[in-house]
Amino acid sequence: MNLRRWLTIGIGVKRWLALAFVGLLLLALGLAHALRQLTVSLDPASPAAAILNAVTFQWLPYQARGVLLGGVGVAAFLFGAYRLVRALVDPFALWDRDQPMVEVIYQKRFLARGPRIVAIGGGTGLSALLRGLKEHTSNLTAVVTVADDGGSSGMLRTELGIPAVGDIRNCIVALADAEPLMSRLLQYRFPGPMPSGDAAADTGGSGGPGSKESPAQGLGGHAVGNLILAALVAVEAGDFEQAVREMNRVLAVRGRVVPATGTALTLHARLSDGQVVDGQSRIARCTGVERVWVTPEAVQPTADALRAIADAEIIVLGPGSLFTSVLPALLVPGIREAVAASGALVVFACNVATQPGETAGYDLADHLDALARHDAAALPDLVLANNRFDARRPEGWLSEVVRLRWPSAATPGARLILDELVDADNAHRHDPAKLAAAVLAAFAREGGRRRRPAAARGTKTA
Repeated sequence: MNLRRWLTIGIGVKRWLALAFVGLLLLALGLAHALRQLTVSLDPASPAAAILNAVTFQWLPYQARGVLLGGVGVAAFLFGAYRLVRALVDPFALWDRDQPMVEVIYQKRFLARGPRIVAIGGGTGLSALLRGLKEHTSNLTAVVTVADDGGSSGMLRTELGIPAVGDIRNCIVALADAEPLMSRLLQYRFPGPMPSGDAAADTGGSGGPGSKESPAQGLGGHAVGNLILAALVAVEAGDFEQAVREMNRVLAVRGRVVPATGTALTLHARLSDGQVVDGQSRIARCTGVERVWVTPEAVQPTADALRAIADAEIIVLGPGSLFTSVLPALLVPGIREAVAASGALVVFACNVATQPGETAGYDLADHLDALARHDAAALPDLVLANNRFDARRPEGWLSEVVRLRWPSAATPGARLILDELVDADNAHRHDPAKLAAAVLAAFAREGGRRRRPAAARGTKTA
């Protein structure tokens, strides 16, 4: 069964097996020619001629001799080639031993031919999208916001002056090939409260019965993945972008995760009552957000992000927290302009549910209006929205499903595509497989090719 898999179209093995077989065939023809000349030159009555006739099966009929030798030769060649590949590759195997090597190689080959996709945003919504897309392509780049200032990310940002690492960690976990193990390790949080000032000297925690001091003292609340990223920044002499590259490499990420910028950002918001709120964690709890912006204003986007956007065939905006994940990534100077100049098909993946606070009461039109207020309404070619509203709602759910109200005024940029995108067991989240399938189906319907940049296409009416 594995041997048949080795010969599957796309595995990249048959062509070299065929070339090796042709080489061996030519070698065999040369040897046959030499034996024929030797047979002619020998005395037929000599012992040497008798031995030569025996080892070359001259005692068999001509047709039977050819079938026998050909069959034995092909079987020996295939078995030898298979064992040779195993002998060369097995010492370096890093995959799950329960999965046959040929399946791993075929998967790598298949994914390498997938479309070039860039997903922009942050939070759990982006992670869900990445989990779905990584089953279809390894040409996948997540451009992640770095404006988070709460929890472990916020503490590391305050103490070390590095950009937020939480969303980057979540995306790396989503794309890691060994996802179940990596998820448990990188997402593990040390027990105890988050240290703050003198609180780091407290003796609370999980040191066990009778312990006076927690072994995780000073690490309470921190995620292991955040600490690894922070350590890599120090190892790379403060180069945040290079640290994220190394994290991708070390964890064998399928695709890659890149920060929108290598500079720590502060998110600001103006509310409908005129109040200005600073900080991502505070803005997430506010209602009536009118506009958000980031400081410092003169930050530079990462070269990896700009390169990925320029080369993309599909760019997906969201899903994720609208004002605290998706828009902050687009507001990094140069990112929005790069998306507009790209020839990629741009898809806005609308959330399936509102978020208490920042998008409470929002429907589809409200999400698009928010893009318009931030000069991003003309970016999407397609708006992808969920049309299933009977998914199970978690206990104590404070959100609402996002209703399908299209803006009454002319909306530049996009056509609406409706599909069943929600996780049937959780009305608050997308189903990764369904979301990825919908994005790729939309790309296929558009012809599966890059488009003209948005500036050249002009404004479209929905």
